[in-house]
Amino acid sequence: MLAETSLSIWGWGSLGVVLFLITFGPFAIFYFAFYILCFVGGGFVVTLLFGKSNSEKYLEQCEHSFLPCTSVGIPKCIEEMKREARPIKIDRRLTGANIIDEPLQQVIQFSLRDYVQYWYYTLSDDESFLLEIRQALQYALVQFSARSKETDWQPYFTTKLVDDFGTHLRVFRKAQQRIAEKGDQMKDQAEELVDTFFEVEVEMEKEVCRDLVCTSPKDEEGFLRDLCEVLLYILLPPGDFQNKIMRYFVREILSRGILLPLINQLSDPDYINQYVIWMIRDSNCNYEAFMNIIKLSDNIGELEAVKDKASEELQYLRSLDTAGDDINTIKNQINSLLYVIKVCDSRIQRLQSGKEIDTVKLAANFGKLCTVPLDHILVDNVALQFFMDYMQQTGGQAHLFFWMTVEGYRVTAQQQLEVLQSRQRDGKHQTNQTKGLLRAAAVGVYEQYLSEKASPRVNIDDNLVAKLAETLNHEDPTPEIFDDIQRKVYELMLRDERFYPSFKQNVLYVRMLAELDMLKDPSFRGSDDGEGESFNGSPTSSINLSLDDLSNVPSDETVQLHAYISDTGVCNDHGKTYALYAITVHRRNANSEETWKTYRRYSDFHDFHMRITEQFENLANILKLPGKKTFNNMDREFLEKRKKDLNAYLQLLLNPEMMKASPALAHYVYDFLENKAYSKGKGDFARKVPPLIQKTYSDPDHCRVAATIDDSVDDNIPLRVMLLLMDEVFDLKERNQWLRRNIKNLLQQLIRATYGDTINRKIVDHVDWMTSPEQVADAVKRFRDAFWPNGILAETVPRRDKAIRMRTRVAGKTKLLEIMPDELKHIIGAETTRKGILRVFEMFQHTQLNKRMVYVFLERFLETLFPQNKFHELFNKLHSRSKQMQRYKQRLHSTQAPSLQKR
Repeated sequence: MLAETSLSIWGWGSLGVVLFLITFGPFAIFYFAFYILCFVGGGFVVTLLFGKSNSEKYLEQCEHSFLPCTSVGIPKCIEEMKREARPIKIDRRLTGANIIDEPLQQVIQFSLRDYVQYWYYTLSDDESFLLEIRQALQYALVQFSARSKETDWQPYFTTKLVDDFGTHLRVFRKAQQRIAEKGDQMKDQAEELVDTFFEVEVEMEKEVCRDLVCTSPKDEEGFLRDLCEVLLYILLPPGDFQNKIMRYFVREILSRGILLPLINQLSDPDYINQYVIWMIRDSNCNYEAFMNIIKLSDNIGELEAVKDKASEELQYLRSLDTAGDDINTIKNQINSLLYVIKVCDSRIQRLQSGKEIDTVKLAANFGKLCTVPLDHILVDNVALQFFMDYMQQTGGQAHLFFWMTVEGYRVTAQQQLEVLQSRQRDGKHQTNQTKGLLRAAAVGVYEQYLSEKASPRVNIDDNLVAKLAETLNHEDPTPEIFDDIQRKVYELMLRDERFYPSFKQNVLYVRMLAELDMLKDPSFRGSDDGEGESFNGSPTSSINLSLDDLSNVPSDETVQLHAYISDTGVCNDHGKTYALYAITVHRRNANSEETWKTYRRYSDFHDFHMRITEQFENLANILKLPGKKTFNNMDREFLEKRKKDLNAYLQLLLNPEMMKASPALAHYVYDFLENKAYSKGKGDFARKVPPLIQKTYSDPDHCRVAATIDDSVDDNIPLRVMLLLMDEVFDLKERNQWLRRNIKNLLQQLIRATYGDTINRKIVDHVDWMTSPEQVADAVKRFRDAFWPNGILAETVPRRDKAIRMRTRVAGKTKLLEIMPDELKHIIGAETTRKGILRVFEMFQHTQLNKRMVYVFLERFLETLFPQNKFHELFNKLHSRSKQMQRYKQRLHSTQAPSLQKR
């Protein structure tokens, strides 16, 4: 049954297939399969779309039911991003002066282009970020400009800058002295000098040392970043400063793109040497100065560079095919080059062997020295200072000072008598007054050097002294009254073995010849026994005396004197404005009492203070006169403060104990407080006659230059600057103070003769000119052209070859020595001049030390520009990680610990 059924199924199925194929053809089966596949696929797609739409509706219902609302900021931000960027308008005004704004805008544009745009455009085309950075930079420059206009730059340029440079030079000089004391024990002298320099700096500054900033590039970059961030905090608005991304970009542009390259360039010794040569390019090289540099050089690199160049030139000259007159010229050039090579070889061998020869000692032991006559020594400033030092060593200074004082007395007395005769011819009679002044001055000389009370006393024939005393008592003094005694003193100094004869055998005499540049080329000739030497001194001697020295006010121990400044005011006399102080004076004695008012200027106080401190040296450490102020010294607040300080000065001066300690002081005080016009000439005698006991000017090892500026210097900017620099460059404070006083007087006369009394005004005008828009614009243009010549960022200049740098050093030293005037050598000595100039040049040959000076100038500049922001404390903190500072504190703690334990 089942078999029949399956057979029927297969039969009917086969029949259906055959009929299907006959009806639809052989490819119908493929169509049929395709239709079935489309049916199944269509059903799957319809099911998927229906499920997706239902799922989205369900998820939306869940989101509204369980999740918080979406913030409106995101859609709004997206909407703002889709909008077109609106152009930001930037005000191109920066300083208020178009002449400055134009180059400044170019500097900003170049900085953004070369430090930001070149990488920013690879990330985004949106310029709003760049415009925001530019706007922030411009805002900072506007604030900086406003601060600059409000700042008084005169003290910075005339006092602070000079003080910083002088202090830097002093630290360098003391570092050199310490290395010289160590001898030849160090391996690397340059490295040792840098370490010693910063040791001295921390001892002098006490609160700060810049060794890390100047010696470590990493610390230097960190310091500049911190400094720029502080400046941005001050100059930018709070909103822009809180934008860290923009702040960091601006900070990096300022620190690494502008300040660091500028500081590196200014600190490069080779750049400084080239600049020095360019500054004095008009002077021609001198063969003698060049050979002196070669013979004095202690740098083997310099000598080898010069030798190689000379050898190269020598080969070139020998290769020339010449004839006729040219051959003689070439032979001379070849001989000169051979001599240079020989000197270089000799100097190199001496330095390598370590057998350096002291020219002074060699000349003193073996050399045949020329003789400088005594009369030439007494009229030459340079020679006289060495003879003065020697006479003080032998105890004969009283003889020399007497001779000098009498010489000045004679000249001044002759001038006074000539003036007296001229006035008598004009019908004016002041005979008694002039003769009284002459007598007072002559008696002063007698009392100081020849009387029994004089200490030390000039040892001379008693008969001559008695004759002089008789003449002073019964006759009017004349300019020639001391001639006989002066002649005897001169002969004593000339013949006595203790004085001039022994001086010629002393090392001071050899040093004197070196300063006169006479060790090799003597300009004075004379015999050893002093024959042919004349007596009469030159009337052009630098010692000039005033006759208005001695006060006629008698000393009375019973007199009580009280004084105080009751009022102050500003006066205008013939266009000159000055402050005047009214002093109320009470004088009381046993029988009477007086009260009066007298009027004095600050310059009167200053002259009086200088006179009494030079006559009574113990007062210099007790009495402190209020300091000077060159600018803004007519402010009411300042005048009241000075009045208070001068009152304190007067009370200390009039203290009874002070008067008892110095009885002769009463004469000067009475004269100063007397109701009459104060004559400043009365201070001339004390200023110009050298004291018997040499005053010891302390040059503290641990203080800035400004702390030791001489109070006797007038309120005169160029005089103060020049004297301060000469003190440090030529080390005058370590030498004879008579020479220093003469130099000060000479500079004072030179400045007054050149500029008169308007010199300070001229300097103020010059500072105003330096800070004028035209000069500032010129400085900005130079900066722009140096960093972006022709609008293109300057490539890093490759370091020049060592030989070229060494030859540039030699050329720079030669130029500096060449421009030194002979007058300066005649004043302070040729050897001292050479050493001073070479010391300054050597100071600039160390990159780390140059960086220290640049950073000091920058710090003082910011302290002046932002006085209320406590930059001084900030710099102390930024430099607090200094290793030298930490060592100094440890040494200080270790030295103080034993004393604290004892207590």
